[in-house]
Amino acid sequence: MSSHQNQDPMVPRGMRIAAAWSWRLIVIGVAAAALIWLISRVSVLVIPLLVAILLAALLQPLVASFQHSGMPRGVAVGAALLAFFAGVGVLVWLIVTQFSSGFDDLWIRTQHLYHEALRVLAGAPFNVDIKHLNLSMSQVLKTVEENQGRIWTGALGVASGAASFLAGSLLTIFSLIFLLLDGKRIWYWVLGFLPARAHAAVDTAARAGWISVGQYVRVQIFVAFVDAVGIALGAWALGLPLVIPIGVMVFLGSFIPFMGAIVTGAIAALIALVYNGPTAALIMIGIVLLVNQIEGHILQPLVMGNAVQVHPLGVVLAVSTGALLAGIPGALFAVPLAASANAIVNSLVEGRWRGMSDPLPKYHRQRKTREVAKQRLRRMRAQRATALMRGNNGSR
Repeated sequence: MSSHQNQDPMVPRGMRIAAAWSWRLIVIGVAAAALIWLISRVSVLVIPLLVAILLAALLQPLVASFQHSGMPRGVAVGAALLAFFAGVGVLVWLIVTQFSSGFDDLWIRTQHLYHEALRVLAGAPFNVDIKHLNLSMSQVLKTVEENQGRIWTGALGVASGAASFLAGSLLTIFSLIFLLLDGKRIWYWVLGFLPARAHAAVDTAARAGWISVGQYVRVQIFVAFVDAVGIALGAWALGLPLVIPIGVMVFLGSFIPFMGAIVTGAIAALIALVYNGPTAALIMIGIVLLVNQIEGHILQPLVMGNAVQVHPLGVVLAVSTGALLAGIPGALFAVPLAASANAIVNSLVEGRWRGMSDPLPKYHRQRKTREVAKQRLRRMRAQRATALMRGNNGSR
């Protein structure tokens, strides 16, 4: 009996198609929800690994260039990591030294601004009783003393968070070293868990996704640089000091979606308020908002969308969805995940993998050939060393 005869004639064909789509979409939604829940339970491991993957995509071209210049892979990885950490260290050093040199003046001006604000509040039209303000401050201090236990508990929570951050940082560095040093071997080890007939398709799709992630990281650096230059030029035009640390903070903060821009913009506005008054602070806030709007509505959708081959609307929706589901980490990883998923799907649909041989046996053959060559080289070196020692003993 055919399938058409088994179908209920009372149910329209369109309803049957809709039902078939519905239960499949429900299964996909449940699977996606289960995956998100599982990732949230092991986020301490997943987030450092994703950060390491982004950094590996950024540093891989540098490692390759060092290798092309004649460096062994281990030395090339060490040189790339040293260059990366040196660059980050220089940026942090600029912030610390510039702020430390101007901190005394900033603190004096901040105190003066505080007392000036109290004087304004005490006069017309506010007529605030400063004694009550001082009394309120005393009450705050007394409340702090009475709730020291809770404060210490919160401090322990912060310390625990700092310990988790340190552990995550170490895991990121550890994963980054191995991804750069032995990333191909790790990938083919993962690929080996799949059926042999799927190796060519999955390997081709994964390479396309990896290229897309690398493009995303490089474009993100460009976007952060544009943000930093725009806000630093605004601070310079207002005649503010500490222009360099403001620009560096904006550059580093741009890699943290939403919160990075808010915090660095607030610091820039505070410096403008302390040095040039409320008008300059409002102008600085306007500059920060303008730069962030340009970044969010022009650079991110257009430049990022073109680089990772994702529509600008898709970039905006991906960042918004990631922020809703997982906060700052979700916003940070939303675009590279969307870009890699788009590249993977396009690669599978295009079928570029059809006709390709299984890459796994070829990789194992190449690896075995390299191992044999290394063993032969070690034996030759050992024989030369032995012959040299015998020659030295004979000459004696």
